Amino acid sequence: MSAGWFRRRFLPGGPLPAPRPPRPRASPVPYRRPRFLRGSGSGSGPGTADAPRRPDARPVRSPARGRALPWNAGYAEIINAEKSEFNEDQAACGQLCIGRCEFGAEEDREWLTLCPEEFLTGHYWALFDGHGGPAAAILAANTLHSCLRRQLEAVVEGMVATRPPMHLSGHCVCPSDPQFVEEKGIRAEDLVIGALESAFQECDEVIGRELEASGQVGGCTALVAVSLQGKLYVANAGDSRAILVRKDEVRPLSSEFTPETERQRIQQLAFVYPELLAGEFTRLEFPRRLKGDDLGQKVLFRDHHMRGWSYKCVENSDLKYPLIHGQGRQARLLGTLAVSRGLGDHQLRVLDTNIQLKPFLLSVPQVTVLDVDQLELQEEDVVVMATDGLWDVLSNEQVARLVRSFLPGNREDPHRFSELAQTLIHSTQGKDDGPTGDGQVSYDDISVFVIPLHSQSQRSGGH
Repeated sequence: MSAGWFRRRFLPGGPLPAPRPPRPRASPVPYRRPRFLRGSGSGSGPGTADAPRRPDARPVRSPARGRALPWNAGYAEIINAEKSEFNEDQAACGQLCIGRCEFGAEEDREWLTLCPEEFLTGHYWALFDGHGGPAAAILAANTLHSCLRRQLEAVVEGMVATRPPMHLSGHCVCPSDPQFVEEKGIRAEDLVIGALESAFQECDEVIGRELEASGQVGGCTALVAVSLQGKLYVANAGDSRAILVRKDEVRPLSSEFTPETERQRIQQLAFVYPELLAGEFTRLEFPRRLKGDDLGQKVLFRDHHMRGWSYKCVENSDLKYPLIHGQGRQARLLGTLAVSRGLGDHQLRVLDTNIQLKPFLLSVPQVTVLDVDQLELQEEDVVVMATDGLWDVLSNEQVARLVRSFLPGNREDPHRFSELAQTLIHSTQGKDDGPTGDGQVSYDDISVFVIPLHSQSQRSGGH
């Protein structure tokens, strides 16, 4: 069952179109690696170079020496072991310069005096893990930071106020407005969280339009870290991960979207709108796909309203393709159903079969706020962001041990954070003396940012 079959079956748009002869589909964007890898000496074609990739060639790439990333962050990446022709991960980073929205009315000028700075500045790091080709991840890397800047500029006056005002212009229509805002507990960081959520949705819609216009399918996850006003905001939609590593602490900074975590939400949508399953799937989850021999037997199952399990007598409808299959990080959504907010909450966008949960972008990210200014930072305190290829092999604690063993002995190396990112990737490549001790190999694309926090709180304290 192809992705085109699913699109015709599930997406709105009237009767099925007549079959057309296949034709080459141009990508909406040219393939490339992150801009900050230019000059790293490995080219920008498929994999790591323009020449065909050898089966055993999986070099680890990092920025060229002398090319500094924000906060002197480190980066490294490796292409998959011939799962696809291209590295489907993408990365982006840079400075965010947030302009101030000018009010035109004369009476609003007094409010502008509350914002004496022309710009609010911050920094941005992002990882995107694509599926079905690299197009969606490249579009996200090209687009999301611009969406975020626009969303932040729309609320910047509220961000720099002592407490966000009810009316952005500063007018107080109701004398109790400040009290209502206070009772809701609305703070400046809530405006940043809202801007991130809106930017994800805007970017999702852009990617959807671009892919549809080019006749392509696919999607990507997104993991973003944004530093603003002494805080680090980590927004995640998908199965990438970010952790804070300190001398005596390992703190998760993201929650992963997996078929297991999304199961009940998607089953609920299938329950409310069963017509979207087109009679081809069952929303019920079973420990395995049922067979004809299971008919009439009582078997374990669970539905949208259940976190536990029960038994039911197997009927013919239960033999259809299951919506959920597998367990944990290996779980799959067969004929993956994922909500695309651009189509509305009640519409299900159906992607390729047997893939992990990666629509264009999962439009509503989960956001974690780290108050960097409140931490007593040490030189080896870092945030590690990586796509799922790393976490498939290494646990949070194993990554933390590698960080703690590497950094103290390399304090004089100005490139130590990229060297650390490379070390993390090398540790997933099957060496018996690696941290897992059993030679496990990650065959997926892997991209890693290592962001040092020491002395950055002074620089990010406001502007």
